[in-house]
Amino acid sequence: MIRRATKNDIKEVLALTRACALAMEAEGIFQWNSHYPSEEVFVRDVSQGALSVFEREKKVCGCIMFSNEKDAPYNSVTWLTPDQQNLYIHRLAVHPHFQKQGIARSLMDFAEAFAATHQFQSIRLDTFSQNPRNIRFYESRDYKRVGDIYFPKQSPFPFHCYEKVLVRQ
Repeated sequence: MIRRATKNDIKEVLALTRACALAMEAEGIFQWNSHYPSEEVFVRDVSQGALSVFEREKKVCGCIMFSNEKDAPYNSVTWLTPDQQNLYIHRLAVHPHFQKQGIARSLMDFAEAFAATHQFQSIRLDTFSQNPRNIRFYESRDYKRVGDIYFPKQSPFPFHCYEKVLVRQ
């Protein structure tokens, strides 16, 4: 079941994103660290109603954040569509014990259905350039790479920006 996250979910969400960070580090993928994602980020996501969780048997197995708020680093990207009615996806995560069970796909389906229902013209996101699994995942869903951004506190490597156009202008 996918539902909006509450403040009571933050501890579980932090535990699952930390488990993801450790699993990625074990594969040589240094995408997340002690700076990101932080408790403060998830508290803000919940307060804005932007964080959703995938729950199975009363356990939070995955999460996704989406909103129409454009983060400043995205201003340097040449997007496929104008800056209006765009949905931004961040912090998609599935606990390593529950990966490869279609949960990430379900969370993305949920966000994409929300975008279509609310007539967003596109969905935008970024993913770490050193994470080939994520890159394949988004490209298989028809997201087009449009540029790179950097998050110096996370990695010296770029994050690829992707956009999926939903409504043609």
